[in-house]
Amino acid sequence: MAIVGVGIDVVDVPRFEIVLGRRPRIVERLFTEGEQRDARGKAERLAARFAAKEAVMKSLGVGAGSVPWKSIEVKRAPSGAPSVMLHGAAAELAVARGADEFAISLTHTAMTAAAFVVASRRDPRAS
Repeated sequence: MAIVGVGIDVVDVPRFEIVLGRRPRIVERLFTEGEQRDARGKAERLAARFAAKEAVMKSLGVGAGSVPWKSIEVKRAPSGAPSVMLHGAAAELAVARGADEFAISLTHTAMTAAAFVVASRRDPRAS
């Protein structure tokens, strides 16, 4: 395994909650149906998923908005462990950067949500 990049992002939950209150339709623009269901309407959970999307972009060497938000999807295993699934433009970017695996960690409180992502390549000889 070879590390392609790392990304981290932190979101201020109260500020994120204000944005959600002012622009409720933004949830549909940023998050897949599965992410919305997993977050159960809780701002801190949505903020953690938003942080994850930004951290994935950073791990691929690009900034926020470089790919459609919903092309990066945070999934949750029955155990609660998060994982990342890429679609469309995000998947294409990962291929271009040589990343085929993502390790992700999320955390949140009522005040702060954070995500850390490590993008890697299974076979370090492939590039």
